[in-house]
Amino acid sequence: MRELMAAYQSLNYTHFRRKLRSASIELSDAASRLGRWISEARAIEISRPLVLTQPWGVVIEVLKHEMAHQYVHEVLGVRDEAAHGPAFREVCTRLGIDGTAAGMPVAGRSPADPGGVARGGDAGASEASVDARILDRIARLLALADSPNANEAQAAMSAAQRLMLKYNLDVAKARAARQYGFRHLGAPSGRVGETERIVGGILGKHFFVEAIWVPVYVPLEGKRGSVLEICGTPANLEMAAYVHAFLHHTAEQLWNEHKRTQGVKGNKDRRTYQAGVMLGFLEKLNAERKVSAEQGLVWVRDADLDGYYRTRHPHVQHLRHAGNQRTAAHAHGREAGRKIVLHRPMQGATGNRGMLLPPGKKG
Repeated sequence: MRELMAAYQSLNYTHFRRKLRSASIELSDAASRLGRWISEARAIEISRPLVLTQPWGVVIEVLKHEMAHQYVHEVLGVRDEAAHGPAFREVCTRLGIDGTAAGMPVAGRSPADPGGVARGGDAGASEASVDARILDRIARLLALADSPNANEAQAAMSAAQRLMLKYNLDVAKARAARQYGFRHLGAPSGRVGETERIVGGILGKHFFVEAIWVPVYVPLEGKRGSVLEICGTPANLEMAAYVHAFLHHTAEQLWNEHKRTQGVKGNKDRRTYQAGVMLGFLEKLNAERKVSAEQGLVWVRDADLDGYYRTRHPHVQHLRHAGNQRTAAHAHGREAGRKIVLHRPMQGATGNRGMLLPPGKKG
């Protein structure tokens, strides 16, 4: 309850410009309703099962939704519209809040249309089908990148990256309307190390998403932590999530191989080595981007994505961190990272996995 109230006060400052008069927060045992604004009691009710079974990012999205109801009712004074009527949808669009009456944005999956418009429609279906085709083609190329022939593997990975780059360039050039969402990657951590920070930088620089570390709470453990959030289109979120999992899995494999070949005992240098792996892979991607630029494929930031990201996170802090000590383990990891070839097909690259969410009633 303390964490929910702290989140309420923070959101009131960042999203609602302190215009909300503090309401009470209650937990409900209702399983069919995620939350609701109770105007008569000036209370926001949040589902206890939601809090205890879903990631904290999901809970915060539901809390935002109910705070938007409070804003419409008490600040705008709108009393003659349906609960999810025009005034409510406008507020959700402006503040980047999920405004749908059913379903919830689940951390790790694409949420509903951030503007709060009902799902479906020809434009959304068309975009989803194009994304599915692109992801399917990329999955096939990544499968080829599993070739034991190093040159063939590298060529397949490079082709997959160029395809993703060209796809995003074509969409940006056409100035087509795009849907954006977010995902939370990995488990909450109390300490964000250099390895994790570099991976976030890789995704933000080379895989067409915005990445940010956001605070979360783990109710059953009573602990605070941070988790990596990425924002982007469904196709780019899918690709970035795959790369995130691939890099962490590969770095662990490379460390175990390094221990075996070098006769290393223990894991004292594990973090330093894996940070070197990520840095080496980043350097490889930087070099390949230079080649793409020479071929006329130059990516410019997506202004619409930046707008969505800034709406979700209106107050962003940039912090500087000291890196791991540049030891022999770091140098070995860096060398291994430069040889990484992104490969293997993404599970569920086609179809609607993660793009349509199970229904759940909101207030």
